[in-house]
Amino acid sequence: MTMHDFLKSFKKGMEEFGYTIAIIVNSILLSVVYFFGVGITSLIAKIVGKNFLEEELNNSQTYWENLNLGKNKLEAYYRQF
Repeated sequence: MTMHDFLKSFKKGMEEFGYTIAIIVNSILLSVVYFFGVGITSLIAKIVGKNFLEEELNNSQTYWENLNLGKNKLEAYYRQF
């Protein structure tokens, strides 16, 4: 085995090691941030009684909101940007 082959193998091994460590560290950090960020926000919202949805889910036929849009004159539609 030449020195060139050794260095090539060493470089490949270090790249794979770095990739593996990056996956592990990123998974741990993102999990911690998610559980603390989303978890604490959820707990505080439940304690305060905050509901992030506009209305509670119920058995209605639709959840669309009526915007009460009327018809405009034809010229108004031509001048839209």
